[in-house]
Amino acid sequence: MTGKMKLHWSPKSPYVRKVMICAHELDVVPELELVRSVAAMLKPNAALMVDNPLSKIPTLVREDGSTLFDSVVICEYLNDRAGGSLFPVRGEPRWQALRWHALGDGLLDVLILWRNEREREHPLQALTDAFELKTRAALKLLDAEADPIGGAPFSIGHVTLGCALGYLDYRFEALGWRALAPRLAAWFAALQARPSFQSTEPVDG
Repeated sequence: MTGKMKLHWSPKSPYVRKVMICAHELDVVPELELVRSVAAMLKPNAALMVDNPLSKIPTLVREDGSTLFDSVVICEYLNDRAGGSLFPVRGEPRWQALRWHALGDGLLDVLILWRNEREREHPLQALTDAFELKTRAALKLLDAEADPIGGAPFSIGHVTLGCALGYLDYRFEALGWRALAPRLAAWFAALQARPSFQSTEPVDG
């Protein structure tokens, strides 16, 4: 081991971005060794599977060699390790943060399935229509909640919603989501000014 935690990482994954935003917010980026890892659905990565049998990123290898899987688990671990406040401890703030996190993660799941389907040689129209319907419904709900989202203390919920909206910009520009959710777009513009978001913009290559 290098004395650092090893993070299986990609500059394009929104789930990895969630971890990296938390790492920046918690000031633990220097404690991470980033290992570029490809996790293609149809091509399991043998090197990655040494640390995660599911061949998924992000995967965190701690200093003692033990591993943590799934972005939210890794985010919560980093928050606990740093004594951060990204996961409210109790009461309504906790449930609201976790609810927004679940909605953001669920939207990301839909978007990634949608992208995979549209990349097929013969996409199933019923599936792509369903993914678009769910995406529009999620944006409508979030737009209605833009004021409470903006008024709540910064949390894992904001991180995840921001990653989902950033992924819409990255992979679904044609959807024009800002016209569908203008209040949410205004909140997102302010969120994008945070250094943690600026430092983790997804890039190809």
